[in-house]
Amino acid sequence: MDVKAEYGKKVRTIRKKEGVSQESLADLAGLDRTYISDIENGKRNVSIETIFKIAEALKTPVVEFFKF
Repeated sequence: MDVKAEYGKKVRTIRKKEGVSQESLADLAGLDRTYISDIENGKRNVSIETIFKIAEALKTPVVEFFKF
């Protein structure tokens, strides 16, 4: 299993379910929009700090991002 790709898919799924654009998510999490895109496409190895920033921005428990 490619964990980066699975995490990225989960971020995209939750983001879309919440009706948040990549740009809005980036602003809420204090990240660059291209970084969010790279995460969603499985191109980034994300730090635990970033995982928590994204979870907080999407108001979603961290554990939800790892239910593959």
